[in-house]
Amino acid sequence: MFFFVRGYYVRWKAVDHCMNQFFHATNSSSRRQILSLGAGFDSLFFRLHSEGALGGVTVFEVDFPEVAQRKADLINSNACLKDTLPDLEAVSNQQTNAVFIRSGHYNLIGVDVRKEQKVEAALSGAGLQWDTPTLVLSEVVLTYMETQWSDAVIGWAARLLPQSMFVMYEQIHPDDPFGRVMQNHFLKLNSSIHALKQYPHTVAQTQRFIQKGWKKCVCLDMNQFYFDLLPEDERQRVEGLEPFDEFEEWHQKCSHYFILSASKGSVTNQALLMLPKCKYLVRYLCYVYSSPLAEVHVLCSLLVPSIPHMIPQWAEHPPLVIQPMCGSPCIEAVGMASAVLAPGNILLTGGCGRRGRDTVARVLIKEQGGWKSACVEAHGDRVVSLYQTLTSIPGGGVILFGGRTSPLNPTGSIVWVTFDLGDPQSAVQLSFKNMICTGTGPKPRWRHTSTLVCHNDKTFLFVFGGRTEKDPVLGDAHFLCLEDKHWTEITVVGVVPEARHSHSACPYGGGLVIFGGLGKGGRPLCDAVYLRPTSSGFCWERQNLHPPPVPRYSHSAHVINEKLVVVGGVWLQADGVPGVAVINLNTGGCVEIQLDTSYVPWPLMLHSFCSELLDSEGTEVVLIGGGGNCFSFGTHLNLHPVTVDLRPILCYLNESDHK
Repeated sequence: MFFFVRGYYVRWKAVDHCMNQFFHATNSSSRRQILSLGAGFDSLFFRLHSEGALGGVTVFEVDFPEVAQRKADLINSNACLKDTLPDLEAVSNQQTNAVFIRSGHYNLIGVDVRKEQKVEAALSGAGLQWDTPTLVLSEVVLTYMETQWSDAVIGWAARLLPQSMFVMYEQIHPDDPFGRVMQNHFLKLNSSIHALKQYPHTVAQTQRFIQKGWKKCVCLDMNQFYFDLLPEDERQRVEGLEPFDEFEEWHQKCSHYFILSASKGSVTNQALLMLPKCKYLVRYLCYVYSSPLAEVHVLCSLLVPSIPHMIPQWAEHPPLVIQPMCGSPCIEAVGMASAVLAPGNILLTGGCGRRGRDTVARVLIKEQGGWKSACVEAHGDRVVSLYQTLTSIPGGGVILFGGRTSPLNPTGSIVWVTFDLGDPQSAVQLSFKNMICTGTGPKPRWRHTSTLVCHNDKTFLFVFGGRTEKDPVLGDAHFLCLEDKHWTEITVVGVVPEARHSHSACPYGGGLVIFGGLGKGGRPLCDAVYLRPTSSGFCWERQNLHPPPVPRYSHSAHVINEKLVVVGGVWLQADGVPGVAVINLNTGGCVEIQLDTSYVPWPLMLHSFCSELLDSEGTEVVLIGGGGNCFSFGTHLNLHPVTVDLRPILCYLNESDHK
């Protein structure tokens, strides 16, 4: 539920930020106005009144007559609300041209904003002064109109209000998986969002306002606003209010909404959205070129925000095709862990589906006609949780570590899973047994990695990163000797990687390679770090990647023939969604390959999923589970496992390496 609250918080904070910018820029004006389009039951005026922030400000709210009537009735019947309007005039709708409430600081008007002449007459009748500095607010209002009408509203506002600022909060990116789920949600509510098709991203929205008569325009998606315009101490305060573990849905929702400010007139130009770093550039340019602030403001876009927009270096290669797994077993869950028991047998534990946390283990079994999913009777100390790890052990068996049942209840259990596959006609038998380990082990955690490494002819489970109920990110490392069942101190030199969670870690060269994840402050990472074996222990070595891949987290990864193959995940810096990134671990060369999901009949969300290679050569990978539970748009889980044939890109890269 906190995801839902956080979403509304950042929306309110963005609009409030723009409003405060407007108030500051027009502070010397004796009169200022706020014109709220499609205001509904918004309480903006009453909040400003309670804060004593209405000095010289008059609020005009516009909505359909039936909505305005209901709001007027509510205000008139509530003594507390009515007391804020001591100069309230009794009005007749017919005599006042749709004015339902009139007072010196607040006017409620019932009129269809698509009808320009009626709007102009109604606002004039209510006392709006067209040449006075005016803030126009539109929060997810215009997008529900046909685009020709919303364009017309933006146009008449620019024509009629020569000293004004337009602030709009709406949706973008309709065509990626999250965008499709978002659109389907509004279709079910019989509320199609129209402007998405013609104006699908922030650049298109900016151009839209310039073309409709606004002189300046700045548009940021909500991730940019959250990380660059909310002070760090405020972000920390909000993030510390309640445990939160829905990063993927949160970041994707923020990437699908924007806050826009457009200005007309020299006064309101100063109120445009501006990244903090840009303010100093603007002041410097004003000084150097002796130019008015408004003339150099557009140069702010030359500075790089803390989450800069990146263009993926897509390889000149056809997209890799994703197809439903042969047999199409139904597995809908997020946060599962997986491990290969034997060729053709994949163990799945934990995760959360439509009916809550999974209380059974599953095994994907390859048969002659395709794959099937079998719920398996498990004996012993099962751990039912999300974001745990499963690690296959040479010689048989799987180690399960960590996970959580809730963001307040992580587990530090070490569970040895043994199995009996039996003959093809009998059921798989699983046994879960808690391991009693000596030494000082890691604190309970989730969203970590557990990987096998070798040292002095012994096998160790290497646990790195993750998070706890109190620690947003962890950067500690722990070695569990599987032969001795002892948490062991081993010398590790080099620069320790940044603390993170939701990263990947793959066995490589007797050590492992870590990639990506969500780092401190909730920013995705794009580094690859090799834990290289040495005679005395291990050494961290940062790989020099070129070109740098787009930072991401909640992905999966495998090392295949000296190449790190990274699949899916969530990124904030680029449009679209991650495909497959392939990193040459010898040269550091990196390419991104798009995915063709046209054969998958549902929006495929590649985050919070798990994956396994289906053959010893690593030519085919299966992606299992994934999706998310967005309180705004409902639960969307991938219906079936899907497979990706990696041979085309691996062959292409091998040929490139030999040129």
